[in-house]
Amino acid sequence: MIVPARFNGPPDSANGGYAAGLVAQVVLGADPATVVADRAVRVTLRRPPPLQTELRVDADATTGAVRVTAGPPAGAVLVAEAEPVVGSDPSTGPLPPPVDLAAAEAASTAYPGFVAHPFPSCYVCGPQHADGLRIFPGPTGPGRTAAPFVVPADRTVPTVWAALDCPGGWTVLAPGRPYLLGRMSATVAALPDAGARCVVVGELVTTSGRKAEVRTALYDPAGRLLAAAQATWIAVAAGGVGEPV
Repeated sequence: MIVPARFNGPPDSANGGYAAGLVAQVVLGADPATVVADRAVRVTLRRPPPLQTELRVDADATTGAVRVTAGPPAGAVLVAEAEPVVGSDPSTGPLPPPVDLAAAEAASTAYPGFVAHPFPSCYVCGPQHADGLRIFPGPTGPGRTAAPFVVPADRTVPTVWAALDCPGGWTVLAPGRPYLLGRMSATVAALPDAGARCVVVGELVTTSGRKAEVRTALYDPAGRLLAAAQATWIAVAAGGVGEPV
């Protein structure tokens, strides 16, 4: 597996949601463009996934669990772990309620990342990434965000995971307080239509120390749920790395 440079989060590592979506498709035994509906996967990022780097993927045929490592076998470092989710599908639990497109567009004009952004070239929410998803989540209330999402022509399941990623992070992100994705569980019911103006919403569930638990959901223009996620975000330590989940 290789994450192309286009799909960055921080400048030198992958967007967490996109990388997690790639790994999830391995768990599901599907290519990136194929939706496996009603099957949730949990992905834990043990370190920021490197870009343009060959990653080794090892799958357990019995459990369906997957390990992703970087480097030669003798000195390989663990990048991510993933497994099927049993009994806690994010789409069946409490979801951030849908927000209509007009309200999402209004919220997006107050996107905090326009003023201060820890990773302004992020593929999902970076104002400086001209070829990114350009999802700019603005506040709709305490601990809630919403943003319009114009679906690109080359959308895939990892694209949807990416769209579900940053709107959750922006429920806690603030100037001088960067976070990185640590763990994400998601399920995708359907890919949005190319060119559709969808809405993605985020909701803060709780915080504890440097961890924040969030929920996100993607709705199509008619308000139909397309995908949902639960995630743990980790505040970046002074050395620039989040603590293990």
